[in-house]
Amino acid sequence: MFSKVLVANRGEIAIRIIRALKELGIRSVAVYSTADERALHTRLADEKICIGPAQSKGSYLNAPAIISAAQIKGADAIHPGYGFLSEDAGFAEVCEQAGLKFIGPKPQDIELMGNKLKAREYVDGLGIQVLPGTFQEIEDEQHAIRTAKDIGLPLIVKAAEGGGGRGMKIIYDEDQIPNIIKIARTEAKSAFGNASLYIEKYFEYVRHIEIQLVGDGSGGVVALGERECSIQRRHQKFIEEAPSIAVDDKLRNRMSDTAVKIARHISYRGPGTIEFLLDEKGKFYFMEMNTRLQVEHPVTELVTGLDIVAEQIRIASGEKMSLSQRDVRIRGHAIECRINAEDPQTLVPSSGKIDTYVQPGGPWVRVDGHAYPGYEVPPYYDSLVAKLIVWAEDRDRSIRRMQRALDEFVIEGIKTNIPLHRKILASKDFLLGNITTRFIDKFI
Repeated sequence: MFSKVLVANRGEIAIRIIRALKELGIRSVAVYSTADERALHTRLADEKICIGPAQSKGSYLNAPAIISAAQIKGADAIHPGYGFLSEDAGFAEVCEQAGLKFIGPKPQDIELMGNKLKAREYVDGLGIQVLPGTFQEIEDEQHAIRTAKDIGLPLIVKAAEGGGGRGMKIIYDEDQIPNIIKIARTEAKSAFGNASLYIEKYFEYVRHIEIQLVGDGSGGVVALGERECSIQRRHQKFIEEAPSIAVDDKLRNRMSDTAVKIARHISYRGPGTIEFLLDEKGKFYFMEMNTRLQVEHPVTELVTGLDIVAEQIRIASGEKMSLSQRDVRIRGHAIECRINAEDPQTLVPSSGKIDTYVQPGGPWVRVDGHAYPGYEVPPYYDSLVAKLIVWAEDRDRSIRRMQRALDEFVIEGIKTNIPLHRKILASKDFLLGNITTRFIDKFI
């Protein structure tokens, strides 16, 4: 087992990892930018070190600074969390070259599956249904126009690398193509340093279902059930549930078997997620693989009882996976609401000082967050302030528990999306499970 791990991230995920390390008896090192000097993760870690200025390019995306920090502090491994450098194959490789264990997939797996174009081609070669679209980078506007004629509108343009909805644009009209391609390239280049784009058929009324996996790096892979991630805004997840009301045991087994097949073929190591689109007829299409820990992993933890982060750390250290497929039991229902610092109507980020911060409590209520009274929410990073997760014996009781917890959650001094969460959870369509990826667009 590791003796000291540097956590190359910030916010709630840095705290989540630090807590897992403490419970495993491993010392932790927090890195921080000048904007995060008073951040909670720096107080909870055993040691801390500044790695650069407020802008993430000079700090949390600064691989040389992070490697140097790990060496200075005597860490023997680096946990990247999610976002930032977590799906950077080059960073994973540099860690290994520097004698530091990268707590994540093997660099070659990140390179293969982290690039959505390569992943589409690879999965298609396994005989698995992928979304109709291109298998090569879009060369120019004419290439995009030809693709539109071949597979039909509407289409969605996506960045070959990265995620979080950046570089993703929907095309409803052929005349929009030149302008949308230009905007998407600029956005992808700015966000991920890679302007490569590809195109897929856009299905408007489908569900976004993902299968959580854990692999041992030697071909052993366990599926931990599905998550319903259809409640999204601007292609970013907003509310997640486990299990999905639309997935029965037969469909769950089919989707899980497909996901395991993909991960087993590359001898995947650690937690990963296979994302599918599910249509009204129960047909599912491979969309992408996330070769990292997911933001929404807590809902799976609550319905399975597995500490996914601790399992990830143990596997990276060389220990055997602690469970087999027959050990996995899905019990009850969990819901996660992402609490963001943003205007609940316009969804524009809201930075500033938090005057009042009161977390909800009670049975089966979990808050993964990093805010506190007096905390200054910086304008440089993702707007996520906390994740509110609840569990109950069934979906109806889980919804009522979440509604109660949202009513108790008080954050003053900045705007948050808590009022929008309350409205969604009280809506008839949500209560009935009538959910698609267009839910919020129609709701707002």
